[in-house]
Amino acid sequence: MADPARAAKLAQRIKVVVAEALGRKVKDPRLEGITVTDARVTNDLQHATIYYTVLGDQVVQADAAKGLDKAKGVLRQEVGRNITVRLTPTLEFVADQIPVVASNLEELLRAAKKRDAEVAELAQNAKHAGDADPYKTDAPQDDVDIDEDDFDDEDIDFSGDNEIDEDNSK
Repeated sequence: MADPARAAKLAQRIKVVVAEALGRKVKDPRLEGITVTDARVTNDLQHATIYYTVLGDQVVQADAAKGLDKAKGVLRQEVGRNITVRLTPTLEFVADQIPVVASNLEELLRAAKKRDAEVAELAQNAKHAGDADPYKTDAPQDDVDIDEDDFDDEDIDFSGDNEIDEDNSK
């Protein structure tokens, strides 16, 4: 079993070889709009999955899938000539869903931006739900001085004798 780093390098090489072979060797008109986006190889280097995208509607994508299936042997032969492994991996072509997911994500971002603009517009004209000072009272606030006379003798002892025994007696 090969290490994952070697499998990743081989996958990148297979991606380049397949993309070049689609342009040079395969003359099928159904395969002209294909872009190879990624390739992955199993750790035992026996199977390669190649991800591709096709611009166009569902009919064009279905035709491209049929064309790739038909050209799979030629592409595998080209991969075998251009890589240095004992066994040529089998090729599997998978339509990449990244453009679909990206367009969905862009639509969600547009909707969020629109909602943010609506909220910002509402926030400009909004007023606070209460008074500016929620702690305001009806009683007049005068400066109140607290003296020793305001406290009971039981509450605070100003004598400076801080020793209190367990039964609170001095």
